Amino acid sequence: MSELNEFNQKVIAEFRANQGKVGGQMEGVPLLLLTTTGRKTGRKITKPLAYSQDGDRIFVIASFAGSPHNPAWFCNPEANRMVTVEVGTQRFEARARIVSGEERDRLFKLQADRMNIFYDYQKKTTRQIPVVVLERVN
Repeated sequence: MSELNEFNQKVIAEFRANQGKVGGQMEGVPLLLLTTTGRKTGRKITKPLAYSQDGDRIFVIASFAGSPHNPAWFCNPEANRMVTVEVGTQRFEARARIVSGEERDRLFKLQADRMNIFYDYQKKTTRQIPVVVLERVN
């Protein structure tokens, strides 16, 4: 298991054991758990991600820390838009929608203004970092 996967598994376990709260370097970051279906494997894959809200909508940024390519999880909701979201003690099904244009720019700025690291990530890469809205379906 890679260091990143090992780190993510520890965050996921702590999140679930503590009603959505985690410590360490992720303490104070608004986190959710996003479970997608692997586009090639069909397996369920869960990732801890920073999120923001826009009214009653939740969204995440597929930054991959400013890597030149999108994170692997991002391919999954492109192939299967139905995902599971865990926020605090809530767990619900959602439809992932990749936004573009003005909506993408506004939401990216909204999250980056709250968590400046996202501006740093955008500076590190030439790709436009995607924004994914998670629309609750139940």
